[in-house]
Amino acid sequence: MWVVVAPLSASHALAQAEAPEPQHIEEVVVSAPEPRYVAPTTRDRIGRIWAPVLINGKGPYRLVLDTGATRSAIIQRVVDDAGLPLRAKPVRLRGVTGSAIVPAVHADTLEFGELVIENATLPIVADAFGGADGVLGGEGMKDKRIHIEFRKDRISIVRSHGAAAPAGFSTVPFKYSVSRGMRIEIMVGTVRTTALIDSGAQATVGNLALRAALARRRGEHGQYDDAIIGVTEDVQPAARVRIPSIVAGDLLVKNAEILFSDLHIFEHWQLVSKPALIIGMDVLGVLDTLVIDYRRNELQIKVRR
Repeated sequence: MWVVVAPLSASHALAQAEAPEPQHIEEVVVSAPEPRYVAPTTRDRIGRIWAPVLINGKGPYRLVLDTGATRSAIIQRVVDDAGLPLRAKPVRLRGVTGSAIVPAVHADTLEFGELVIENATLPIVADAFGGADGVLGGEGMKDKRIHIEFRKDRISIVRSHGAAAPAGFSTVPFKYSVSRGMRIEIMVGTVRTTALIDSGAQATVGNLALRAALARRRGEHGQYDDAIIGVTEDVQPAARVRIPSIVAGDLLVKNAEILFSDLHIFEHWQLVSKPALIIGMDVLGVLDTLVIDYRRNELQIKVRR
């Protein structure tokens, strides 16, 4: 889970300062219902996936579905609202940009659909989720099937029965473990790359080995003008670069603009020396439907028309 901070260009700031004030303009307010659970990625907004989770029977609380997180975490407001007891010992929280020792609470149950997690230890994290109450991690998912419909604002978690992909869907196999994340093999341009599916990430980020491989082929060098802030609130610089394509099975993303950074999590996952990419919601959120079947070790995807 992280957010991206981009600096305001001097020319844009100047344009704002010099713009004349409009006179006698009638204000028209157009409102639309905010997505409750699943928001698609659009030209001006990164998509999100929220799950309505009961904690000790209270809630539901909106937790960001985070396929890159090994465990769930919540913000202090949820701790106070649910009356969760503080653990005697803090825990180490590892994020994409760094790690930190944080307090944690105990919850008897986390429930959503057919997902039930018992005796959960929940780290308390900073309120940096854009209105969400925390993250729903990978614990308890090993036999589950997550069905996410971006256009219909629906999410469900049920027990997987090993069903094949419906008509109109394509499939991408993945390998998953708590210590190694959800990994697929893709092509970034002409470079074979290991990709991690991270629905808690705002942006897609490549490591420096991938950046070097692409630069050798294209002769480009990005400036590190952006920054990535992780759940531990550590900050790492990032370069924004347009790449030729991302190909994962039948999924094709052309001319994507992604970030490159020496993220702490690449070292933790032992993905420093070979090309690697974390695929975030800027890419996942453009799909029509995403199914994550942990029993089949398979992504089932339907692209948006």
